[in-house]
Amino acid sequence: MTTFAFGSSTVFAQATQTVRVRGSVVSLDGSVLTVKTRQGADVTIKLADNFRVASVVKASLADIKPGVFIGTASVAKAGSSHALEVLLFPEALRGTGEGDYAWDLTPDSTMTNGTVGSAVEDVAGPTITVAYKGGERKISVAPDTPIVTLGPADKSDIKPGTPIFTTTQKQADGTFTAMSVTVGKNGVAPPM
Repeated sequence: MTTFAFGSSTVFAQATQTVRVRGSVVSLDGSVLTVKTRQGADVTIKLADNFRVASVVKASLADIKPGVFIGTASVAKAGSSHALEVLLFPEALRGTGEGDYAWDLTPDSTMTNGTVGSAVEDVAGPTITVAYKGGERKISVAPDTPIVTLGPADKSDIKPGTPIFTTTQKQADGTFTAMSVTVGKNGVAPPM
């Protein structure tokens, strides 16, 4: 919480809270998006006037090459990290969210965004090294791990039933706002 003092009174500015919303579109009315979450609740989100829309496009293990910037949610099992999903970022988005931090896809999952340094083949699938500012993580990628990249989309792709992912800001008054949304297309749902 930030405190600002003005004369003899004090004003408290409440910080917003980041909330990731995963689910399917119920409706889009102007800039008000309603999503049915995976947990079954309806969430109403106020989209920014200039909000961006992207889609996810199926990619493959062969697309995960040294030098590619990725984001991968993973969990630790038996002393190593295992990918839950992999997102290959377009070059224009290199550096987005770079680092290694807690993620809420599953309990105890982490998100690692960085550059693929190497990939080593194994019977259970490749293990990739993802380097980010301040460190690196080795992550195994099973053959059935969802792997996607971002593709074009626009407001017309936000239709009832469409799978959706968005990172929102929960305001002090309990409302949610978002600058962008990622939608599923052609049978591919956002796995993040």
